[in-house]
Amino acid sequence: MKQSNSTLCAAVALRLYDDVADRVADLIARGSLRAGDRMPSVRALARQEHVSVSTVIQAYGQLEVRGLVEVRPQSGHFVRRAGTSLPEPRPARATTVPIKPAVAPLIATIYGAMRDPRVVNLGAASPSPELLPTEKLARILGQVAKTAGAIGMSYDPPPGCPQLRRLVARRMTHLGCAVTADEIVTTVGAMEALDIALRAAVKPGATVAIESPAYYGLLMLVESLGIKVVEVPSHARTGMDLDALEDALAQHEIAAVIAIPSFANPLGSRMPDEAKARLVTLLAARSIPLIEDDIYGDLPFPAADGLDDRPRPAKAWDRDGNVILCSSFSKTIAPGYRVGWVAGGRYRDAIEQLKFAQTVCTPTLPQLAIADLIETGGYDLHLRRLRRALAAQVGRSREAIAACFPEGTRVSDPTGGFVLWVELPSGTSSIELHRRAFARSISVAPGPIFSAKPRFANYLRVSCGLPWTPRVEAAIATLGKIACDLSGRRPSAA
Repeated sequence: MKQSNSTLCAAVALRLYDDVADRVADLIARGSLRAGDRMPSVRALARQEHVSVSTVIQAYGQLEVRGLVEVRPQSGHFVRRAGTSLPEPRPARATTVPIKPAVAPLIATIYGAMRDPRVVNLGAASPSPELLPTEKLARILGQVAKTAGAIGMSYDPPPGCPQLRRLVARRMTHLGCAVTADEIVTTVGAMEALDIALRAAVKPGATVAIESPAYYGLLMLVESLGIKVVEVPSHARTGMDLDALEDALAQHEIAAVIAIPSFANPLGSRMPDEAKARLVTLLAARSIPLIEDDIYGDLPFPAADGLDDRPRPAKAWDRDGNVILCSSFSKTIAPGYRVGWVAGGRYRDAIEQLKFAQTVCTPTLPQLAIADLIETGGYDLHLRRLRRALAAQVGRSREAIAACFPEGTRVSDPTGGFVLWVELPSGTSSIELHRRAFARSISVAPGPIFSAKPRFANYLRVSCGLPWTPRVEAAIATLGKIACDLSGRRPSAA
């Protein structure tokens, strides 16, 4: 009976804030509230609607997700101004010859800018500490350090923290993945997970298939391991082109496929479930491992109905251990804690041995702190807030790009994560844009670092991990001015 009462209360609360959101949306649609108008304060609207403050907060959250209302720091809620619609970037062409990546020299200024507080960091894909549960985790870490005793000061040899592995396995099981705690090995971030997954499944000198464009950190990793790549075109909405992948598998001896099906970096694409199933089946039939990076999987934008829209990993369709699933908590709660994990499938034993040989163990206290946050429900509560904030930041950034960047610009429209992939007019150098922007203390990621071969010269990635402020707004306007100067075109909204 208690469960039924709880469910009934939740349903009533959902109807209440949906009703409030619908009434405000109707006022906006009829023009009673116009673009740029300041909304009533939370308390004022609660009095007006005869509902609780928490109901109004949830209603405003729904209106943010619908793109009708925006939050301005220290100012309140406002009716959102409509942005100019821009088409999505065009996919790359397939490569015909495997190539060794050589991208490291171009990347140094990107991660170097992360250390400089004077730089508006739109280059590195990292969430702002302002969006993370910094104080809560610090308290948990302090408590864990007091109670763990000798365990917290000792090596935590592979496979790693039992409590964290159990919780991760439970979360994956809820997503349809047949993963047990024993299959999981904790790592120093997702990069180590990808590193040891590649070492376990691929020999030096072999060839792997990757998405194009691809995350530059992955290209650096592949470069360091002496592995060649075949780049498979990816669509900004649906991810890797599986027909092109089949062609690549027919033409080349592919040792593994590496993909980010959920909110790929830099495209932000989300592969449909039927495509994930096809991908897993396609590779299993050839005994080619899929190395799946799910680092952004926990960051879907809130669905319009308020329900969780967390995509299932491709691992959910794996029946024979052919998918190696990698992830971490770096994009969701604590980049500096460097806690990741890998579910190795049939490569699990080799991965555990490589983990020990490479870094011996993952630091114990951060694992215990994150496990505590998950077990007490703090992680899911934080994710709900973070998803809403990132959706708003991506929306604001996309609108600003549409208004300020030159005619002919294209920009991705992701449904999760926090990066935008921008295609500038042909002939516009994103490296030169990066150089001029950096001279003005703005960092962006130029397109050429997202490929192993010379391409994406007129593309760039913009990170939306910073809260929307006048400083960020001015930075994007400056990028747009530079792009207009380089292309010789006027702004799209002019």
